[in-house]
Amino acid sequence: MAYAHTNKKGQTYYLHSKDVTLKSTGRIQTIYYFAKEVKSGAGVTALDSLPSGKQVVENERTGLPFLKKA
Repeated sequence: MAYAHTNKKGQTYYLHSKDVTLKSTGRIQTIYYFAKEVKSGAGVTALDSLPSGKQVVENERTGLPFLKKA
């Protein structure tokens, strides 16, 4: 089951990750994002838990969750 976070408005978001190639350096970097539905395919993975050293923080105005270094 994907990691779920319910924000202050009662909406549930699911944590995903994707490896992207940076145009400037060609380096591969993992990005993390939240979506309202569990998605998969095309390099997208739904994560079961938070990555180590990260914590969930919500945008005060919109309630959108994002990851931040702990």
